[in-house]
Amino acid sequence: MSAERATGAAAALAAPVAAFWAAFQAATGAVDDARFYEAFAFGDSEELAASLAQLVLAGRKRATAGLLWALEAEGKRLPRAGDLSVVTTWAGQPLCVIETLQVDVVPFDQVGAEFAAREGEGDGSLAYWRQAHAEFFARECARLGRTASDAMPVVCERFVVLYPPLR
Repeated sequence: MSAERATGAAAALAAPVAAFWAAFQAATGAVDDARFYEAFAFGDSEELAASLAQLVLAGRKRATAGLLWALEAEGKRLPRAGDLSVVTTWAGQPLCVIETLQVDVVPFDQVGAEFAAREGEGDGSLAYWRQAHAEFFARECARLGRTASDAMPVVCERFVVLYPPLR
C-alpha cells in the first residue's frame, strides 16, 4: 500500500492510466468501472515503488500491507474482495491491474508468517517483514502524527495480477 495514491472513479484517471484501464477492459471483456478502487505506487519512495512493483510483475509479491490509519486520514474505505487497482510506477505509469482477493485488519504484532511470505519481500520471513514494515510504518505514523506500536492496525491485502497476465 502507499502513502501516495491517486483516487477517484475510473473515468477521472490520468491519461496513461485511463488508456491502460481501457486496454485491460478490452482484453478481458467488459469490466464494471464500479470495481475500480485506485491507481497507486507501492511504498513511500521511487526506489521502494520500483522494487515492490518488480516483485509483483515477477509473480513473487501477492500481498501488501498498509496502516488503517492512513486510509482513515485519506477518507478512504478499506479495499474489499473484487476491487480492481492499477499498480503504477512512482511517476504514474501503469504496470498492471490487480484484483483484491482478501482483506484483514490485524494488529502489527499479529501479522503471520504466511502473510509475510505472500508479500514476497526480502527473504520472505516474518522477521524480515516485521523489520521492514516497522521502519515503513514508523515513517507513515510520523507523517500522520501517530505513534507506531505493536498494536497499530495493519490492513493485510491479498491480491492476484489480472493484467497483463504474468508469464
